[in-house]
Amino acid sequence: MEIILLEDRPNLGHKDEIINVKDGYARNFLIPKGYAIMATKSARKVHDENQRQRAHKEEKIKNEAEAIAAKMESITLSLGAKTSSKGKIFGSVNTIQIAEALAAKGFEIDRKNISLKEEAIKEIGKYSATIHLHKDVSIKIDFEIVAE
Repeated sequence: MEIILLEDRPNLGHKDEIINVKDGYARNFLIPKGYAIMATKSARKVHDENQRQRAHKEEKIKNEAEAIAAKMESITLSLGAKTSSKGKIFGSVNTIQIAEALAAKGFEIDRKNISLKEEAIKEIGKYSATIHLHKDVSIKIDFEIVAE
């Protein structure tokens, strides 16, 4: 039986895929749990239309992310932190402070979309972070931790 998956299922497929499964598995598990629908002629038409519209929206979102990435390439961040005389930071600098510094520059980026090589930075110096703007668009930004 052909079905259209409504969400990602491990070892089965990804959302919006049309796949073949055994009839009993589809009727007794996937469809009643809401993981899939039968791939009837009308369901396929709706699925194809949704895919077409989603592709258009995704392209628009990706273009916006690329435009933001182009603007962000030229900025450099300088984060202030209270430090000891040896250069150790009291506490640590993490993605929250980077997101706040980007917001001050006019870029509203969620802290969950920022990744650091280190989990938390505990010394002054120059570092870099990767900002994921879209699944296909990410940018590396350099920042410096200075003593206040």
